[in-house]
Amino acid sequence: MIDLTDILSAVSGVVVGFVLGLLGGGGSILAVPLLLYVVGLRDTHIAIGTSAVAVAANALIGLAGHARAGNVKWPCATVYAASGVVGAWIGSTIGKSIDGKALLGAFAIAMLAVGANTLWRKRQEGNPDVHLSMAIAGRLAGFGLLTGLAAGFFGIGGGFLIVPGLLAGAGMAMLNAIGSSLLSVAALGSTTATNYAVSGLVDWRIAAFFIVGGVLGSFLGIVLGKRLASRKGLLSAIFGWVVIVVGLYVLEQAIFGG
Repeated sequence: MIDLTDILSAVSGVVVGFVLGLLGGGGSILAVPLLLYVVGLRDTHIAIGTSAVAVAANALIGLAGHARAGNVKWPCATVYAASGVVGAWIGSTIGKSIDGKALLGAFAIAMLAVGANTLWRKRQEGNPDVHLSMAIAGRLAGFGLLTGLAAGFFGIGGGFLIVPGLLAGAGMAMLNAIGSSLLSVAALGSTTATNYAVSGLVDWRIAAFFIVGGVLGSFLGIVLGKRLASRKGLLSAIFGWVVIVVGLYVLEQAIFGG
């Protein structure tokens, strides 16, 4: 029997999927606040573990679309994801051991960083024909490990870190970085989800409804994104401010909440 929690989980998934489809990233940072303050999960760790499951699933869906379009640089993406998995396991293990309120405060600070990055990030041009070399592999492995640590600790997809990491490490074009980043998002999310799941910190029913909503939201976001392609800068700015406002609210709850 479907109840209010199921509906709120699906609606929250629609919101995250819609942002991902519309802007090509960033929406997963809203998953934990939605699970805590809309769906009503009481445990920060369960919210992080559950969001990681949904983030990984939505990333796989997006990856399939980019792969069909030929936007994924598989050798570079694989190196980044492999090192990121190691970092994500370490980061999520540390995150599980941190007090819930302290972890929520750290997550809020991460949200503020994501919002600021979204507002001030400059679009970069790159080489669409880049090929993996030993030097590039070394840089990607380093960036991947650091990204994985952060993504695992905060239970986020980390796309806002992965895309710049791929650009800096391999010098690939932005479209290729966005497509290739989804392999790492899926891998890091799966790693974090697995680490939390073995400790019983995933609500699978909520995750399932969140994923279903995310699929619908992604479709709607992609359709609208094509129509508003010329206004992506404005949409990204609005999203950046939304993340900052939500981040401030989460920080206030972490400091003064019950």
